[in-house]
Amino acid sequence: MNLEQLVAVSGMQGIFKVVGNRSNGLIIEDLENGKRRFAPSRNHQFSPLESISIYTYDDSVPLKDVFQSIKDQYETLPPVDHNASNQELNEYFRNILEEYDEDRVKISDIKKVIKWFGFLKALGFIDAEEETATEDSEEVKETSGEEE
Repeated sequence: MNLEQLVAVSGMQGIFKVVGNRSNGLIIEDLENGKRRFAPSRNHQFSPLESISIYTYDDSVPLKDVFQSIKDQYETLPPVDHNASNQELNEYFRNILEEYDEDRVKISDIKKVIKWFGFLKALGFIDAEEETATEDSEEVKETSGEEE
């Protein structure tokens, strides 16, 4: 679940991959169809997914950790539809992140998190970290086995 190159762009639906940087904007790639386009910074604001956090009563939790929590509970507690009632969305999110601050986390934020998770899962981004982590741990085992 590498979120480093992924951004949300104001005025555009979905999540995009940053493929280039210019002084006056970003070159972004649509994850669904692979089309690239220039998004000028004077018309759009860019929110890197790795810098987004969800407010809790004490501090905040990075979006990556929220996605991991959804993934960990996916089998026993599948995500509700993003168009579900406000009560269902709040209940689901309370199960995923018990300490989220209901006063500062809006229903629209919860809907975005659920939509983004579904979108990234469908494209294989959510499961990608698991494969990378497994490969890294195998490399460490091989290396440590050779040193012994």
